[in-house]
Amino acid sequence: MPNHWLTPLVALLLAASPAAAQAPLRWGADAEGGAPLVEADPRDPSRMVGFDVEIAELIARALGRSPQFVQVAFTSLDQSALRGDFDIGLGGIEDSPARRQTLGVSVPYFEFREVLTVRESDRSRYHSLASLRGTRVATLGGTLAYDLLRRAEQTEGLTAVSYDDDVHPYDDLALGRVDAVLLDHILAERAVGRTKGLVIQPEELAVGHYVVVTAPGQAALLAAVNRVLLAAMADGRLEQIFRRWKVWNDDQTALHERVRAQGMSAVGGSLLATAAATPVRGREALVRFTPQLLRAAVVTLVLSCAAMGLAVLLGVLIATGRVYGGRLMRGALLVYVEVVRGTPVLLQLFLMYYGFAGVVRLPAFVAALLGLALNYAAYESEIYRSALQAIPQGQLDAARMLGFSRWQTLRLIRGPQALRLALAPMTNDFVALLKDSSLVSVLTVVELTKQTQIMATNIGSWLVPGLACGTLYLLMSLPLSHLARRLETRWKLEGA
Repeated sequence: MPNHWLTPLVALLLAASPAAAQAPLRWGADAEGGAPLVEADPRDPSRMVGFDVEIAELIARALGRSPQFVQVAFTSLDQSALRGDFDIGLGGIEDSPARRQTLGVSVPYFEFREVLTVRESDRSRYHSLASLRGTRVATLGGTLAYDLLRRAEQTEGLTAVSYDDDVHPYDDLALGRVDAVLLDHILAERAVGRTKGLVIQPEELAVGHYVVVTAPGQAALLAAVNRVLLAAMADGRLEQIFRRWKVWNDDQTALHERVRAQGMSAVGGSLLATAAATPVRGREALVRFTPQLLRAAVVTLVLSCAAMGLAVLLGVLIATGRVYGGRLMRGALLVYVEVVRGTPVLLQLFLMYYGFAGVVRLPAFVAALLGLALNYAAYESEIYRSALQAIPQGQLDAARMLGFSRWQTLRLIRGPQALRLALAPMTNDFVALLKDSSLVSVLTVVELTKQTQIMATNIGSWLVPGLACGTLYLLMSLPLSHLARRLETRWKLEGA
């Protein structure tokens, strides 16, 4: 006979257990940010280490909950917080007026300085933003440093280069692709420690603070987080964490004293060290960002057309080689096609730009162009090869009997018919390439999707930027599809 009485007893015991009493505290961060904030432990990549990791664990323990890490791209942290993907977000998240308007923001717990890093040979040459006129200065997108550089583009005549992580800007600085990097001092110190030939200029260009964020409407959770942070400042636990990671200095002593003196009123934003422009919304945001979106759309269109043109040329050569070439050529081309189709285009772009930098230092746009072209050439070649092989053998035999050479047969008989067969899938590939061009932002090319991401970060919403971006992509792709349909119809009539 079943023990029905056990079921409610087990349920009662589970409900009374500490694990069931509180759900895990999900904290979001980007592990790509690296030490000393958040990174995968080199000895055990399944766990995260860093001072922000320890702060998240401190908060979780104080709330009687277990910490649970949620990986979120740094530039998407605000939107993920709005979606409720995690309970609290941290990991180098900077205090700003825009962030305070859209999210719950804690008291500041760490003060950082924006500093310039340059090559040692340029130490006396590049020491301020004014001295960087006409140069390329790198930083992490969606940060106080990026805002400073965007303003400096207008006032100082430099070019701001946005990255999705804080590692590659310093790599590119060492390689000579950019002339300086503007980022938080703790990131700069880590980079200088691992990369020879870089130095940090002593003058600070701005001051900012790291904070914890929550979704709006989470007042109770935010208040609890603030109480934990204030208590950890008072009893020295935060200082111990920062000392373990060798980031404690007099700035933190002064910050913690100010925050403790103001208490919960520090949440109001009075400790913001650098004033920022009031964020814009809706129609005003669209009006302000439209010129940048249009310029980025032109970059997308030029890049896509050039890459597709090169891909078509290479695809034709590869397909011809696989149909007419000898065994060795056919084998080599087959290997190329399978390797390219079997690996992600993003990986190929990284290898093209960063992996081969020791051999050839390609400009970002050139690397993006070649990466997309070489990738799509493999797919195009398969389309053309199948189209060539679809031409009836009888036509080829007839051409040979009439005395046509192989080149004449290809140019006058086989090629034109194959082109008609390949037109529809070619159009599909071009539309796909137009969208895949968004991947080149990892190489610092500011195309349409990257500019949309920048706009979304600045205004704190993806709705308006996303709709504008989608509209521009449609405006670029629909005429192409219409042209392809017209060509198909025309060629069918001519062939009838």
